[in-house]
Amino acid sequence: MSDFFNQVYEVVKQIPPGRVTSYGAIAACLGSPGAARMVGWAMNASHSYHEFVPAHRVVNRNGLLTGKHHFDNPNAMQELLEAEGLKLDGDKILDFKEKFWDPGKGLG
Repeated sequence: MSDFFNQVYEVVKQIPPGRVTSYGAIAACLGSPGAARMVGWAMNASHSYHEFVPAHRVVNRNGLLTGKHHFDNPNAMQELLEAEGLKLDGDKILDFKEKFWDPGKGLG
């Protein structure tokens, strides 16, 4: 597993329940603002990480559940977010700006 993936997982584990962040925000926080796609690859591989990684809290920059097909059940991501109190309309998080957690401000 790459060091970058491990860094991504450490950031994702800090996302508070009921909040979400984006692939790009994680990449920027790690000093690689152009690496949003690599963050997505890390999320896809997170099921094999030795600790729980709340990958359901990572969405695209518009609040869409673009990673939902990488869960065992395509409804799992939405169900996990709703269980944490988030409201969705289809695959989009409502009040995304209010629910967005900026890892650059939330860490440290």
